[in-house]
Amino acid sequence: MDFIQINVHCDQPFREILIAEMGELDFETFMDTEVGFEAYISEEQFSHPALQTLFNRYRKQTRIWYELKKIPRENWNEEWEKNYSPIAVGDKIFVRATFHPARPEVPYEIIINPQMSFGTGHHETTHQLLALQLELDHQGKKVLDVGSGTGILAIMAAKLGAKSVAATDIDDWCIENALENLALNQVEAEFVKQGTIHELQLNGTYEIILANINTHVLLDEMEAYTKLLADQGHLFLSGFYESDKPQIMELAGSLGLKEVKFTTEKNWVALLLEKV
Repeated sequence: MDFIQINVHCDQPFREILIAEMGELDFETFMDTEVGFEAYISEEQFSHPALQTLFNRYRKQTRIWYELKKIPRENWNEEWEKNYSPIAVGDKIFVRATFHPARPEVPYEIIINPQMSFGTGHHETTHQLLALQLELDHQGKKVLDVGSGTGILAIMAAKLGAKSVAATDIDDWCIENALENLALNQVEAEFVKQGTIHELQLNGTYEIILANINTHVLLDEMEAYTKLLADQGHLFLSGFYESDKPQIMELAGSLGLKEVKFTTEKNWVALLLEKV
């Protein structure tokens, strides 16, 4: 299976709108760039006419320019290795690929081979959530990572002492990649399951739930997260802009969730909530 990469140039206020719309067209992975964002979709699912129709709807409101590139699956690792650099989150977390040298002096080192999955630590949402995780005691707690992508947040939870970690994602390649990365970090998950939180109908409760997805999905699924969250448990959310925080908080409040802390970076929000 080959992939199509779309490099989109657009005005920043329309970035999230276009990402959400392209998500409805089955685009799977998005990464911000200085001029807009990159989006990826399997060649089998890609419809160029549908993409053109979408962009034409917004061209009266904003400038949009894009270019297409086909990436054979077997060449994907070569593509991301060209540009993938290790990252540090403060002085306590170091995220690297297998081909980068280790930094044993850093307390928490995470090894990620991202393939086509979202969550390398480079994006503002993942970077902020990793930093927020450091501020919450994970010791002995059950953790669920929803929309796990590479599995990076579940791995961080395990390194912080979680009793068990579990992960879900809707994409089969993300499931495959999360399993690979969990193994690279010597983390044994309770489970890694494919499907939405509604489809999976999980049982039990979790003291910590992490969801780094997007506004639309978070609003649709937050009630399900709350039902799975133990009393006085904590919910980490990201994948939305500051302008969307009021509606996120309105729903959170109605579900008995209170804000503990939030951070922002380039208009992206990371939010920590507690079930009261």
